[in-house]
Amino acid sequence: MSAHMDQLLAQFENFRAKVRQAEANFAGVSDMQERIAQVESTATSPDGNVTVVAGASGTVTDLRLAPGAMRLDAAQLSAMIMSTMRRAVADAVQQQAGIVDNAFGDAFGINTSEQVRQAQAEAFGTPEQEPASQQQSPQQAPSSSRRPSRPNDDNDDYFDQSSIFRR
Repeated sequence: MSAHMDQLLAQFENFRAKVRQAEANFAGVSDMQERIAQVESTATSPDGNVTVVAGASGTVTDLRLAPGAMRLDAAQLSAMIMSTMRRAVADAVQQQAGIVDNAFGDAFGINTSEQVRQAQAEAFGTPEQEPASQQQSPQQAPSSSRRPSRPNDDNDDYFDQSSIFRR
């Protein structure tokens, strides 16, 4: 056979291997959906007065105010709630992207987590650093279905008022 034909056969075999891998990954879709449904991220304001819990797709599932929150004026409390909510939602969305990457990233050569971080950095002018909840080697599987939440930081403008899905 010619070198060109050998190359075409090798590419075809590579394609077939990716199809088999994708089929195997699709078999785990229900597990991935369950893991996404269990996503939970908790963020607390630096002073501890506001705690926000976000779930799958960044849905806010709980808001807790400490007694000290009632001593803040309305503008301060509102800003603190929004900042804390943005951090909780951002981490929940990043956890969800990590779950998708674990299920399909290798099969399709995508990196959803990186795309989410890039979109967040572009939309909100934040650095594109990997959150602590996702800092692991690519081959290492997470030890549980939930990733730990991102550590609190004082970067109150992590998210502006834009959507994280903006391109």
